[in-house]
Amino acid sequence: MAGNGEKLTIAVTGATGLVGSRLVAKLAAAGHKVRVLTRNTGSARAKLTYPGLEFFGPAEWARGVEGAYGVVNLAGEPIATRWTDDLKKAIKSSRVGATTAVVNAIKAAPADKRPKVLVSASAVGYYGISQTATYSEDSPSGNDYLAEVCRAWEAAALEAQSAGVRVVIARIGIVLAPEGGALGKMLPVFQIFAGGPLGSGKQWMSWIHRDDLVDLITQALTNPAYAGVYNATAPKPVRMSELCSALGNMLGRPSWLPVPEFALMTLLGEGASVVLDGQRVMPTRTQAAGYRFKYADIGDALRNLRLVSR
Repeated sequence: MAGNGEKLTIAVTGATGLVGSRLVAKLAAAGHKVRVLTRNTGSARAKLTYPGLEFFGPAEWARGVEGAYGVVNLAGEPIATRWTDDLKKAIKSSRVGATTAVVNAIKAAPADKRPKVLVSASAVGYYGISQTATYSEDSPSGNDYLAEVCRAWEAAALEAQSAGVRVVIARIGIVLAPEGGALGKMLPVFQIFAGGPLGSGKQWMSWIHRDDLVDLITQALTNPAYAGVYNATAPKPVRMSELCSALGNMLGRPSWLPVPEFALMTLLGEGASVVLDGQRVMPTRTQAAGYRFKYADIGDALRNLRLVSR
């Protein structure tokens, strides 16, 4: 097992995002060498100012992964917005294209300097949509647009196995963090006493605290027992109405004003499915691998995030 004080070199895509920025901070604080693989080195340098970081533009990714212990692939266009035809293409191409570029860079490295592990993001959208089913890592894929994206995304990452690289796929749920993602959009609404469930409130929200996700990625990097697919979701998924009630209680704000489905459809179009539809996902393999969630309960997670956001 890597770790136990060993300083590693880790290459990261999506390093300026909600999860990647926290991962880079943790790795850098632990003394690991971080290589940022990015589309825009200038923008990334402005956002990530930790000492010792190295930045590699698209033409340099092969050099960026050569000699690294592992690669974490988190790149992808945000999906919680209005989906135009062009954006749908970008959602897919940004994930599959970036993953293919990472795998090609890994394969191009000499065998003795090739990364040992690729941890690549996917999403719980892989399973499709249901209010009644419960999904584990062995469950089949759905047949909607996001499921199709996830299948292609994962297939691109798994190509690294042909180069002898251990591949870990993290099917990520709704990431809770105060300054972005779903929670970042909901907090201002609740703070002005206008919060409430989105749509029916019955849809499942398979969520994960950002710190748990970062810790899980770190474990998957350093523990060679991790291989294959793992659900990156807390073991206690909740319905949208429960999430809103817990958020209202934490903020001391009401959670009584639902946002009707038609309003979200008007605002986001097909992209509203990200918040109107959901799935109940359990981290079966993740817990079997020995990962212990710091935040298994939605109330505990929100209380911690509230403290962090002050």
